[in-house]
Formats: sequence, C-alpha cells, structure tokens
Amino acid sequence: QVQLVESGGGLVQAGGSLRLSCAASGRTFSTYAMGWFRQAPGKEREFVAYISQRGYSINYADSVKGRFTISRDNAKNTVYLQMNSLKPEDTAVYYCAAARIVDARLDKYDYWGQGTQVTVSS
Repeated sequence: QVQLVESGGGLVQAGGSLRLSCAASGRTFSTYAMGWFRQAPGKEREFVAYISQRGYSINYADSVKGRFTISRDNAKNTVYLQMNSLKPEDTAVYYCAAARIVDARLDKYDYWGQGTQVTVSS
C-alpha cells in the first residue's frame, strides 16, 4: 500500500513557475514508477509525465515538453514536477500516481494522490 500526498499547487500568472511535490508513505517508494496527470474542468484526466524507479526513463506529454521537468528523490520518498512558462491551459488539478512499470496510461497506475489545484491566470 502506498499513500500519496501532493502539495505546491496555487495561483500563478502566465509565464510563471510552480513546483509540485508528491510525498509517498511506506518503504517501497523506490520500487514504483511515478507519474503526474492532470484534469481540467470538463475534461478527462490526462498524462503529463512519468519517471521510472531510478529515474533513467522519463517521458512527457507533448503539451508540456520543454516546460515541465519531473524528478524524484528516493531517499525522501518524493517525486517533483517543476513547471515553468505556465500557460492558462495548464490550469487543472494535478495528481501524482504510482505504478509498477512506467506507462502513460491511467489504468496502469495503482495508487493516486488526492490532487492539488494549479490555476494559471492570463
């Protein structure tokens, strides 16, 4: 069992930056691939980024490539999402999730956090 808690969301102007964190409970964090997803109002939840257990494999959605950076610190049981050059269309609830293998598909993730709101004003 893994419990995930996101933090770091908030209100920011377009062009600004935010850093999201996702803290995991338990001693098995390093055995899980981690992903970030987001869900805007009236839209389906979508993939943002994933990182493998040791960080060797990373992938991003095209919409955030070059602006967002995913990273993890296994000693701190935490995964991060650095978001730069934010746009109003990045406004969404952001979720972190844990899976046994890296994958961009939502149904491959076993554990989910409660989400943190990111709002980007124009």
